[in-house]
Amino acid sequence: MKLIIQLPCYNEAAALPVALRELPRQLGGFTSVQVLVVDDGSTDGTSEAARSCGADHVIRLPQHVGLAAAFAAGLEACLVRGADVIVNTDADNQYRAGDIRLLLEPILAGRADLVVGDRGVAVLPTFSPAKRALQRLGSCVIAIASGVRTPDATSGFRAITREAALRTIVLSQYSYTLETLIQAGARRMAVEYVPVRTNPSTRPSRLIRSLSDYLLNSTATILRAYTMYRPLRVFTALGGLLLALGLALSARFLFFFLVGQGGGHVQSLILAAILLIVGFQVLLIGLLADLIGFNRRILEEVLYRLRRLELGDKDARQE
Repeated sequence: MKLIIQLPCYNEAAALPVALRELPRQLGGFTSVQVLVVDDGSTDGTSEAARSCGADHVIRLPQHVGLAAAFAAGLEACLVRGADVIVNTDADNQYRAGDIRLLLEPILAGRADLVVGDRGVAVLPTFSPAKRALQRLGSCVIAIASGVRTPDATSGFRAITREAALRTIVLSQYSYTLETLIQAGARRMAVEYVPVRTNPSTRPSRLIRSLSDYLLNSTATILRAYTMYRPLRVFTALGGLLLALGLALSARFLFFFLVGQGGGHVQSLILAAILLIVGFQVLLIGLLADLIGFNRRILEEVLYRLRRLELGDKDARQE
């Protein structure tokens, strides 16, 4: 079996040598362990640093496209190079390289398609109290949205099988961590979390520019991903709420009408009619979105089979 450890990075020429030096080059259960660096349009010589420090593969993107796109490019490059398992870690050496074996154990045992490193964000001393609270809240929201136990939703320290990587599609332009968990839950992948250690932080996060920016982008990512994979639930809940409000106002108007005071509550009747009409329309939109979702799943299955054929997977040629 072949393992490729990928490191998406942007302007990490200073930190990358340390991170690469710590990575294991031999691991039990694998005949080959390789390292792939994805240079996200760096301007500080990150690609040259990666090559000089012994990276087996260096993928340089022509311009800076962001973490999510760099992660997706890394997955594709690893698949093309025949990876059976892919480990993703940070180029700033945030995670302990020695814990890669912990990520791989559930996959080698056949229990998991995706394994995520749990940093223990609820008690992580390097996080501020506000950040710990937000991490806990975000993990709870992702757990509900994905249906998967999620103690650390934003951890980028992950191991993923070839099969799961072939089915992974990253659409977000912000971060891959939240979207891929919701996607994994929707596709009923086996997801496990394992406790991992972290190294002291060497610089502030580039992804979280401010709490407001992080909340806005994370909320948009969650809503978009959840609506994409659970459209009927989203629109049924919204439409049902509007219908319930419309019925409540209708009942209120009817009560006042029966007691002879209906003339002063015509506004409630108009608002009730608007809410009932809009609620019904939202339910219809939900049904349409669900039908579109079926078409999307068919297209994703076609894309999955095409990727396997392009990559020369033996099972795909036999199907």
